[in-house]
Amino acid sequence: MAEKLGPEKRHAFVHNGQKVFEWDQTLEEVNMYIELPKGVPTKLFHCTIQATHVEVGIRGNPPYLNHDLMLPVKTDSSFWTIEDGELHITLQKREKGKTWSSPIQGQGSLDPYAADQEQKRLMLQRFQEENPGFDFSQAQFTGTCPDPRTFMGGIRSD
Repeated sequence: MAEKLGPEKRHAFVHNGQKVFEWDQTLEEVNMYIELPKGVPTKLFHCTIQATHVEVGIRGNPPYLNHDLMLPVKTDSSFWTIEDGELHITLQKREKGKTWSSPIQGQGSLDPYAADQEQKRLMLQRFQEENPGFDFSQAQFTGTCPDPRTFMGGIRSD
């Protein structure tokens, strides 16, 4: 049932008419997806994930991305992979349940409506996680959704 409340689609960050990356999030992670240029050996790509910064590029060239993250991440459980011509960066949120408006600080933030929809989806994910016997996939919020990180005492730690 939890997969029913996963991201329905990726958000795209477009700059000067070109898609820079796509991204989505769950209660615990922010995922970035970068389409790789064809013809470049995968071993030449590099990605460095720091607590508040990410850098992506091709060795010997200026970085493609070199930006501060919206919020801090857990570096020991964040990682990157390459599969099917796409670089996938998994950033483990330091604050589980915190709604990110963008992975990159000051770049490509969600509009207010999309940010509200994300917060509602994350709240339903939280309800599903805390009540696995129930199906919240058809539940809806009317009005403003509370912060999933702090609502009713906050998210329970394992």
